[in-house]
Amino acid sequence: MAEKKTFEKTMQELEEVVLALEAGQIELEQALVLYEKGIKLSKTCQKILDQAEQKVVRLTENEDGTMTEEAFV
Repeated sequence: MAEKKTFEKTMQELEEVVLALEAGQIELEQALVLYEKGIKLSKTCQKILDQAEQKVVRLTENEDGTMTEEAFV
């Protein structure tokens, strides 16, 4: 089974793709391949961020000192 990529590793790979494209030292065909890879990496990063956002909750203290969890919006 493939290892699940972390956000940091995926972002680093995306940054490498962007740098390669910005350098302009690659042929068009390779640039297109890298562009497509960059789009996939970007979507993966967004998916990871969306999942993390769903896990974030806000703890608020009630008047009686108890804590309540609320979705962080």
